[in-house]
Amino acid sequence: MIKYPTTKKTYRKPRINQSNRGMGLEKLIDETNAYYIEHGKALIHKKPTPVQIVNVDYPRREMAKITEAYFRKPSTTDYNGVYKGLYIDFDVKETKHKTSYALKNIHDHQIRHLRGVKAHGGVAFILLKVETLNTVFLLPFERIETYLKRAEKGRKSMTIAEIEKEGYPIQESVSPRLDYLSAVDRYLKDMNKR
Repeated sequence: MIKYPTTKKTYRKPRINQSNRGMGLEKLIDETNAYYIEHGKALIHKKPTPVQIVNVDYPRREMAKITEAYFRKPSTTDYNGVYKGLYIDFDVKETKHKTSYALKNIHDHQIRHLRGVKAHGGVAFILLKVETLNTVFLLPFERIETYLKRAEKGRKSMTIAEIEKEGYPIQESVSPRLDYLSAVDRYLKDMNKR
């Protein structure tokens, strides 16, 4: 008996890998930070991820290749630096959802870190790109914290409407590519009014 392959095709929904989401946005931020440094506006850099190198292959010195490494501990946030004498610390996130952003995407160690930055007088926030609106929002940490407290008793996400209301929108431009410091200025101005 010969078994022929079936022609029936099954469809599997592709798994979405959350780990590299935000990389396109990070490239924009890196370009913007280079512009800020070049023009003396701010000194903000991407934090390196703490990695422990275990094994290196040395066929020749100039061709050394890391063959085994692991993350020492979870990194805190993506960026930090100084702007107008203020310490700035933030993480970068993206969402493709049309209605909400799940708070579980902000990890506990990031929450603790941003809370500490805020407690010591620094400026702590998240830059969140909402793909459906093609807009990046600066979300101040103390506003995110309101939704984290709500999540303890109920809803585990922020709605897009809440993000639009609580966030400071940032549009892409030519130079700098993503002027998020203008949103920081608007946020600081609002804080001084309170």
